[in-house]
Amino acid sequence: MAEAVTVWYDKEGDFLEVLFEKTKGFFKETANDAVMEKVSQDGRVIGFSILKVSQLQEQQPLSVVLQQ
Repeated sequence: MAEAVTVWYDKEGDFLEVLFEKTKGFFKETANDAVMEKVSQDGRVIGFSILKVSQLQEQQPLSVVLQQ
């Protein structure tokens, strides 16, 4: 379990990133084009990002299953 969750929002880029762990990893696509999951080198989900997050307020709730 994460000791601290880091949430970062770039208003100009309209980009939200949530990290559960500060470790090296890479982003993978998900079923939703706006959402990427960040995965550690050993395959654990360590965070996620959402592009154009402000546009989601007019849509149905965002639902994505992150793979463990």
